[in-house]
Amino acid sequence: MNNENLKVTNRTTFQLLAPGAAPAPVEAELVYDPEDPYAVAVIFFTGSGRVEWMFARDLLADGLLTPSGEGDILVRPASDDPERVLVELNAPTGFAILSAVAEDVAEFLDNSYDVVQPGEEDLWIDFDRELQKLVSTID
Repeated sequence: MNNENLKVTNRTTFQLLAPGAAPAPVEAELVYDPEDPYAVAVIFFTGSGRVEWMFARDLLADGLLTPSGEGDILVRPASDDPERVLVELNAPTGFAILSAVAEDVAEFLDNSYDVVQPGEEDLWIDFDRELQKLVSTID
């Protein structure tokens, strides 16, 4: 099945939050591809290029309502503004806290649910293709 036409993408602007500085806008694209039905990607467009983070779709959804995640990615409602959601990214090269409009994130998730309903992700996995990928890396 060609899932290319089923990809969900939403452009939005995050705000990079840094102590003692005004929030800096960062253009981003939220992407959901049913070929990887459990994941979402956030592509940030920075002055030095694209930075892509992938994480669980459930993590993003849960983070709209309550602090979620551990380790590299944390998502939570902003305590000072219920209309925003915070995404904290931790990498060996640095740390960032970004803020997005919660309604934009919720709309993106709703659009992804129109393609693959929560709980039906396993129906979209092509196990033969995934097995072939594993076998080809062994050769």
